[in-house]
Amino acid sequence: MNIKHLILAVATVFCATAQAADSLDLSRYQLAASYKLDTLGGMGLEASAVTYARDRGTLFFVGDEGTGVVEISRTGQTLGSMSFSNWPSASSNHDAEGLTYLGNGVLVVAEERLQDAYKFTYQAGGSVALANAPSVSFGNTVGNVGTEGISYDPRNGSFVTVKQDNPQAVLAGNLSFAAGGGVSSLQALFNADAKLGLASLSDVQTLSPVDSLIGTAAADNLLILSLDSRKLIEINRSGQVLSSFDLSGITTQAIEGVTVDEKGVIYLVAEDSGTPNSKLFVLTAVPEPESYAMMLAGLLGVAWRVRRQRGN
Repeated sequence: MNIKHLILAVATVFCATAQAADSLDLSRYQLAASYKLDTLGGMGLEASAVTYARDRGTLFFVGDEGTGVVEISRTGQTLGSMSFSNWPSASSNHDAEGLTYLGNGVLVVAEERLQDAYKFTYQAGGSVALANAPSVSFGNTVGNVGTEGISYDPRNGSFVTVKQDNPQAVLAGNLSFAAGGGVSSLQALFNADAKLGLASLSDVQTLSPVDSLIGTAAADNLLILSLDSRKLIEINRSGQVLSSFDLSGITTQAIEGVTVDEKGVIYLVAEDSGTPNSKLFVLTAVPEPESYAMMLAGLLGVAWRVRRQRGN
């Protein structure tokens, strides 16, 4: 192995170690990039939810006009789309506000006002009749204050959802999808209005998919997004706020969706909000100072050993 490969290996180890903590610690995050999303004849506007597909290395997002789902790269390039057709007749607004990925091309989209979710398999260029898709209801029909986000926990197949307001709610449990409607065991984790201090809840993301958190208590934590408070927070399942990130300086557009990949990179989507395009924003963590020191010490040690081997 040459010195370049050794240095890269050591750097990779220390970067991973830097994230192996009790939480993501959102205070270490910064905006790394932003990308315009294609309008796609209106399907790509009003981006309201986003989810990461680990087995594809891509993202999916929906707009709250409910016309379909779009697959994009992690740099915002359109890879394909699938249209929604034949929403249930009770869905007068087709208000797609939640999206999560189960694996093997399977997605779940949540309708805000009905507080129902629909499961389907993504097919680029295809169409899905949501009225005929396996579904489940986890709340009564409400106004424009219903389900704003849904996230899948791959550890045990459970789900977490958030309700926007009146009252705010963070719910967790199991969902079984079936034709004509399945069964929900979602229950409120805590009094969200009292504990979170947010003006509204806009999306949720489980942190169990982050590799550096596997085996730690932090794998049970959640990211909660608030559009009206312009804030992203990390909480445990008792509702204790562990860290936060101020979104007010990122954009004036309405940030409505959040997801995370296995490396802890955070992706946010914002609707067009009167601008020409919806946006994808990427947040990455900056290693703490002690991590830089450890990495430098490791690199110096590698360099010393390589020189010694060459001298022999």
